[in-house]
Amino acid sequence: MSETRRARIAVVGSINMDLMIRSAKLPLPGETVIADAKVENPGGKGANQAVAAARMGAEVAMIGCVGDDSFAEELLQNLETEGVQTQLVSRKRETTSGVAVVMVETSGENAILVVSGANGLVGPAELEQARQVICDSDVLLMQLEVPVETVIAAAQIAREAGVSVILDPAPAPAHFPAELLDVDLICPNQSEAAALLGQSVGSVDEAVALVPELAQQGPRRAIITLADQGAVIFDGERVGTVAAFEIDAVDSTAAGDAFAAGLAVRLAEQADLKEAVRFASAAGALAASGAGAQSAMPTREQIETLLTKQ
Repeated sequence: MSETRRARIAVVGSINMDLMIRSAKLPLPGETVIADAKVENPGGKGANQAVAAARMGAEVAMIGCVGDDSFAEELLQNLETEGVQTQLVSRKRETTSGVAVVMVETSGENAILVVSGANGLVGPAELEQARQVICDSDVLLMQLEVPVETVIAAAQIAREAGVSVILDPAPAPAHFPAELLDVDLICPNQSEAAALLGQSVGSVDEAVALVPELAQQGPRRAIITLADQGAVIFDGERVGTVAAFEIDAVDSTAAGDAFAAGLAVRLAEQADLKEAVRFASAAGALAASGAGAQSAMPTREQIETLLTKQ
């Protein structure tokens, strides 16, 4: 890739409106609790990663769906403001946009209700419309908040065109079809890796032992992230580790999305895997040091400043 051309990232994924409600306690069944505050923030793992990649300097196309409710225009406008291309986001009639209701009590305990809405309708029509953009991209980045069948089909389009496919397998489904793992790179956190492998991945030592096994299930390369323990990587031949960055964590909601976006951007720019993971780790750390999801996504300059300092 020419150094003067921006990385091109296609993101197939979810677009949500997150409604965060704070209260002294969470309601019990049948109980009414007067809450303290409500905040609306654009979210969804797909949209979060698209915004993050755009802030890192990539040319980003979002592929997904919104509904015909009052949130749709706000969600699209937010993506456009962040520099994300939305021409391939379909508006579905007679359905809601994706909504996540996040109830948080003072202690930090939370409960989340998610209405998939239009995210559950991302399917063959959207992929056919986006085929050329996917084929012209450097990297296809995906998560699992849209139908698994759509993720598998999108990966096939990319592979046939020689485009790298990165899968952030979140949220982890109860069952991982073998075809879902036919990607170039998978980047689960420790709980998602445990779901994939059927055994505990709670420490760096466990991740080092198991990451090659994860890659053997289909991906050519694999990364397991372990929050403040850093990340363990397998490049197809060797296992390595990348230390975590020291930051004051405020809200880790979007750290994983910032990590996945950073990984996609640097690999699209032809960085090697360890360099890309270090960049992604800095992005995740910075996201965790801010409040919210998309609002906490760091810029390229902020990431490079942290890399220089640490």
